[in-house]
Amino acid sequence: MPTLINDVAERVKSLPDADKLHLVDELLVQLDRPDPEIDKIWAEEARKRWRAYREGRVGAVPYEEVMAKYRRP
Repeated sequence: MPTLINDVAERVKSLPDADKLHLVDELLVQLDRPDPEIDKIWAEEARKRWRAYREGRVGAVPYEEVMAKYRRP
């Protein structure tokens, strides 16, 4: 199998960038399948965080403050 992967990787190198992006998109669509167990874990985490916020155990950070941290100078 590694040989097939290597062959495909070599062929992809010759594609135009737009085609490479299309290929990546196709691969991500195939890999992005819902996982009910992960969804359940995240839903519970969201409930815990919301509860902690409502009870005053954690604070909130304003949107602009968060975004400023990641904006380029």
